[in-house]
Formats: sequence, structure tokens, C-alpha cells
Amino acid sequence: MIYLDTSALLKRYIMEPGSADFEDFFATHAPFHSGRLTLVEARSALARRRRAGQITRKLESAAFDELRTDIQDGALVIHALDDSHVTHALHILAKAPKVSLRTLDALHLSIAQEIGAEKFATSDRNQGEAARLIGFDLFFF
Repeated sequence: MIYLDTSALLKRYIMEPGSADFEDFFATHAPFHSGRLTLVEARSALARRRRAGQITRKLESAAFDELRTDIQDGALVIHALDDSHVTHALHILAKAPKVSLRTLDALHLSIAQEIGAEKFATSDRNQGEAARLIGFDLFFF
């Protein structure tokens, strides 16, 4: 089972460095798993790019629609965020004290571990380092 972080997943919907490689990976390995917080992160990241003038409102909307389609089609399975994930994220932060791991990144890693994912895909170097430290096979985009 492969867990996708939002940083990698967005490469499917917005063309950026690594998008072509990620698209091949997605086509080969689907279905993937991610946490519900991916939806909030994706919406936020897309809006941030629109406000910065990197994408249009139309592309922002289309990208989020494509994400919802992947979920509806079963290519991306979404898992709930539970209180236990927050507690587990605290333990992950303690296990990787030298890694500059952000809150939501620790929560993604927590969800991934608790659902039994063996592999983790991200484009965030710090999150990738933490994922390796806690035992995931890593795909980095």
C-alpha cells in the first residue's frame, strides 16, 4: 500500500517539475491512499498558487475537480483523521527530533503508519527524511 502526501499528489493536477514522472508512477501503482487532510491542503495550495498568479481560477477549479474524480473513481482512497493520529504524530515528532517536520506532514506520516502503508510518496525532503527514519520505503518526486 502506498500513501501519497499532498506535495506529490498535486503534481498530477498542476504541471510542475516532476509531474511527468509522477503521472507515470500514478498510472502504474494506483490505487493510492491518503488522509482527509489532503483535501484541505490541496485546496489551500491551489488557492495560494492562484493568488500568486501561478495558475488561473479556472485551472484551480479544474485541478480540484480532477482530485475529486480520482477519489470517486477509487484511484485515491481517503482515510479519516482521528484523534489517535494526533497522538501518533507526537510520537513521530519525538522519533525524528533533528528533522524539521511540519505539523501536517507528521499527521500524514501518522495516518500512513496506522493504515498499514509500507510505502510513502512525497516531494517534501524533510517529510521524506522522516518517512525513512520511521521505516517507510520512499518514493520522492
